[in-house]
Amino acid sequence: MDKPVLYIIKVGGHLIDDQKRLAAFLQLFSNLPATTNTGIPIHKLLVHGGGKMATQLGEQLGVPAQMVEGRRITDSETLKIVTMVYGGYLNKQLVVQLQQLGCNALGLTGADGNAVLAHKRENTQIEYGWVGDIDQVNSELFKTLLKTGIVPVVAPLTHNGKGQLLNTNADTLAQELAVSLSNTFTTSLLYTFEKEGVLADLAYEDSLLSSVNAGEYHHLKAEGKIFAGMVPKLDNAFRALEAGVNQVIIGKAEKLHELIQGKAGTTLVK
Repeated sequence: MDKPVLYIIKVGGHLIDDQKRLAAFLQLFSNLPATTNTGIPIHKLLVHGGGKMATQLGEQLGVPAQMVEGRRITDSETLKIVTMVYGGYLNKQLVVQLQQLGCNALGLTGADGNAVLAHKRENTQIEYGWVGDIDQVNSELFKTLLKTGIVPVVAPLTHNGKGQLLNTNADTLAQELAVSLSNTFTTSLLYTFEKEGVLADLAYEDSLLSSVNAGEYHHLKAEGKIFAGMVPKLDNAFRALEAGVNQVIIGKAEKLHELIQGKAGTTLVK
């Protein structure tokens, strides 16, 4: 018997800050089909970042953002800000908009339901602060939610099981969720943002690479042709493929249905 299908979709970038475009994306997300043409159930899960809103609030509160290769340095004050934004306002705004569209969304962080355990990143050249590297996903929790028709909306916060929240890269979180659920579902991981996909030249939207393999990626990265914010996405995408995820696609959020159909974006291959 074929496994049910699961789309794990990460949304972020400028889209989160643009209410009109975000609303259009959420409409597309809510309209994804419930079954395949052959009647196999389709489930969906949304992971969000929100870096720009957190950065703006931090600046207003006198806590400027510190970023390294697209990853945020999280001191104690920054952790408060990202918790307020990711786990609070932004997560619930996504949930209420999806509920309005008839999509039964449930917002959560990695601490809720013991959804995602992590440990503080240490022994690195850079002190990232309260940043978590994921140890375990509570796949049974997500399976239960998905199979009862709930659509999880997951904020990029985890916990260590010892009372400490941790900021976790949303691209990494999406990848770990996709891998952990790939035994039960045929998982597709989609990173959606404001660009058409992986571009050979950032200045030209028509320089889209329709597919990229691991060797090509490492070559482009070494030549400095992959911009900083894309590095975590691609690192995580190739790890996901190696770990059993069915497919990884990167592309424009407004083309969500075309991305799923393979008619847009960049498809990553081993």
